[in-house]
Amino acid sequence: MAAEHSVGFEPADRLAEDRESVRRRFWRKLKRVAAHLPFAEDLLAAYYCAFDRQTPRHVQASLLGAIAYFILPFDFIPDVMPILGFTDDAAVLATAIRMVASHITSEHREAARAALKRGVDEAEAA
Repeated sequence: MAAEHSVGFEPADRLAEDRESVRRRFWRKLKRVAAHLPFAEDLLAAYYCAFDRQTPRHVQASLLGAIAYFILPFDFIPDVMPILGFTDDAAVLATAIRMVASHITSEHREAARAALKRGVDEAEAA
């Protein structure tokens, strides 16, 4: 039954299990595409929530899965396609955020805004 709901997401599910790989690959991809992402603040807030030790494990797992889908080099709609490329990533992220919205705190959102203001290179170092 669970396999029916995860068709096409298996690579993201496997990647999400390796937190350090998600962390490393997230920043690499974000640096490349941040200027083109209208949902960059939500993505960063989800990232900070996923790596917050106070966040429950099931919430971390949901967010890490969505972030893993974002960083995979292949997905349903290739990211290199102008305008449409990130719509599937945004949909997956929006769904995950909706499911765990009460766990994304004002501190996570403030950290996301601050990271975007500082710039992605400096945010990674922080």
